[in-house]
Parts: sequence; structure tokens; C-alpha cells
Amino acid sequence: MHKGIPYTDFPETKNLTACILPMDTAVFRFPFRIKMQGDTVAIMDLHGMDHFIHLFHYPNFSYIISLGKRGDSPEEMLSVENIRWNGNSLWALDANSSKLTRFGLSLSNDSLLREEAVSLDKEILRGLDFVIYNDSTFIIPDYSGESRFCWVDRTGKLLHKMGIIPTTNEEALKHARPALAQAWRSFIDYNPRNGILATVTQLGEVLEIYNLKDSTHIVRVGLHGEPEFQIAEGYGVPTGIMGFSDVQVTDTVIYAVFQGDTFEEISRKMQKGDMTDGGRYIYVFSLSGEPIRKYVLDHNVYGISVDELNGEIVATDVNSDEPVVKYAVD
Repeated sequence: MHKGIPYTDFPETKNLTACILPMDTAVFRFPFRIKMQGDTVAIMDLHGMDHFIHLFHYPNFSYIISLGKRGDSPEEMLSVENIRWNGNSLWALDANSSKLTRFGLSLSNDSLLREEAVSLDKEILRGLDFVIYNDSTFIIPDYSGESRFCWVDRTGKLLHKMGIIPTTNEEALKHARPALAQAWRSFIDYNPRNGILATVTQLGEVLEIYNLKDSTHIVRVGLHGEPEFQIAEGYGVPTGIMGFSDVQVTDTVIYAVFQGDTFEEISRKMQKGDMTDGGRYIYVFSLSGEPIRKYVLDHNVYGISVDELNGEIVATDVNSDEPVVKYAVD
């Protein structure tokens, strides 16, 4: 089994103070993901009431349009797990209806139209994230436990599977793969310029780096170890800690939002009425998984969008009525 290389600390720690970005009135219930494309920003609301996706101009955050209407008609969406820009198109993954939907930018550049819906192969179990590998292929994490990723073509057909969950838990790998796959739910990102596919675990503290250009695979395991879980009625019930909540591969490094609270700590906080959610840390790794820097934040954030050129990280704060914050980084 692929044993991960441990890391214990970061050579550098920096405290960051947020600048709150005022925006047009939009009520977000859980602003989970934020994706920038030039002067347009898309914010995905995991529990959106009427729509799951809202577009704004950047940097003034004036409202453009809402997409991904909630509902069960063929044109509507039951859920949205993640969104990705690809040129002037915005793709959205709906796990509940097992579809990828593409919204295309209109000529006037101020609206997106629903242009295409791709139904995913029945063999793909509840995809909870996706990346665009190229114009004809998507990569989706595999929740059957058989492998790590499903490669899917533009029509939704499963092409092949890749990788294996890098756990040291041989027992679970033999007898409880679906529960293991649940516990190892990961958030992913891919940068086509350097061929790096990065994945971070929602539980525990594991970063995996797949270099799709030279087929190398690196596993890094932090102090909190791999995802911990118990099996109850065939399901994996999380124990241990809440780990990462988002990841972005830039041209030079990997950024990942990290929480690190145990489920006991979270439960104690909730009993006291503290519902604060999200990570207080952004970890920075090299493209080969070496720890570079730890940012300590003054807000708990979930989703990030890193603008390396301008030295900015824009992030979503699910705990505030002003849900978008910006950090200056060097």
C-alpha cells in the first residue's frame, strides 16, 4: 500500500488580516465555492434557496445574474457540488441528478445561458467533485472505493478508472470499500498548464499529488493522519477531525484550506451555541508536496480563489452576512 510521507510543520507561518468585500445584496445560505474568471466571479451557494450560483463583476461585486435554478424540472438543478470555469463557459456538477451542466456566456457578456447537460454514466457513484481535464474529458472522484478517480468523456461515459485510496487500513480496503471511500471524500483541483491534479481529504489530513504528465503520485500525511471513521450499518461515520475544505493548484504551488477541529470540539462548540464553520488556515505546498507556508486567518473560510499574479486570495466566509473576504499574500 502507498504509505504517505509525513509532514509535521511549515517552515514559515504568517498571520493574515481580511479585507471584507461589500457586495450587492444577495442572500447566501452557505457560500461554498468561489471561482474567478477575469473580471467575473461566480459564487456557489451549497444550500441555495432559489438558485445555486450567483455571478458578480469583479472587483466591485455588482450583481450580474443567478444561475442553476433549484427545482426538479429538466432545466433545473437538485443540488450543486462544485463549479468550474472553462473559457467562457461555467460548468456545474449536480450529484443528486448525476449531471454536469454547462452555462455559456452570451455575446453581450452579461449573462450565461444553459447550453448543455451531460448525464453521467450509471457506473459513476454520486460524484461530489469534478475537474475539467481537457475539452473532451472530466475527472471525478470515485466513491465506490474501487479506485480514486473516474475519467469521463464529454458525453458522460466512463472511460476508465485510476488510482487507489492510499490508506494503511488494509481491513477496510478488503471489506468496507464504500465506507472507506466515504471517509476519504476529497476535494480536488487540476491545473492543465503543469499537469498537477491535487486532492485533499475532508477528514484527517492527507494531500495527494498526481502529476498527469509524468504519472508520478505523491502522498503527504499531516499530524492528524488519514481519515478516521467507524462503520455503522455499512456507512462510514466520521471520527477524528474535520480536515481540508478546498484546494487550488496554481502554476507554482498548491493552496489548501484547513480546519483541524476534532468532532468532539465541534460538538462542544455547538452545544454552547457556537456554529462557526470553516478553516482558519491556508496551507501552501510545493507542486511536489513540500510544506512551504501556513497562513493563519482572522476569519473561518470555506472556498478560495487564488490570484497569484496580483497576490490575492479571495475566500468565502459562511458565518457572515458579508460572505466574501480578500487576503493579500506575497
